Amino acid sequence: MGFGEFDSDANAPQVTGPTSSAKIVVAGGFGSGKTTLVGAISEIDPLTTEAMMTEASVGHDDTSATPNKTTTTVAMDFGRISLDSDLVLYVFGTPGQHRFWFMWDDLAVGAIGAVVLVDTRRLADAFPSIDFFENRKLPYVVAINCFDRLLHHQIEDVRHALTIAPSVPIMACDARERDSAKQVLISVVQHAIAHDSALRAG
Repeated sequence: MGFGEFDSDANAPQVTGPTSSAKIVVAGGFGSGKTTLVGAISEIDPLTTEAMMTEASVGHDDTSATPNKTTTTVAMDFGRISLDSDLVLYVFGTPGQHRFWFMWDDLAVGAIGAVVLVDTRRLADAFPSIDFFENRKLPYVVAINCFDRLLHHQIEDVRHALTIAPSVPIMACDARERDSAKQVLISVVQHAIAHDSALRAG
């Protein structure tokens, strides 16, 4: 399976002129790959707020699927990517641990759309993110993170399990790969534009 088909060169010379910017939020369960995705796509050194996991996480964070995970995001991740000569995306990753969810509202302010990053080994962890964006009517896409480059479940089976509407894009990705992560962000922009157009059409 190939990931990431967007072939624009972010390092190509930039055309001078008006530049638009937009904000995208990346959410998902604990250990779903949010920090990895932001770091993979960012043209600048990403801002991360990773901290060592402590006793506070015991009994709250399921590390069975990620036994080697020793750090967690306690505030946010931040990166920037130019999708075009006139479009810059600012990408904010949310903290995955429940006790930091109070920050999500602030991170979502002004966003045009969001990514819900899903680990199919722990599908239930995606429900809080889905509910959050649906309750705020913020368009989002679901990205299934293929940690071992294998899609273990059919996309439509994941849609059914998460009760995702047919209008919501779902795609497979590898959060470690820049092109794959970039394709996810492009999907968010396209979905946000379509969502806005539908609202305007009434």
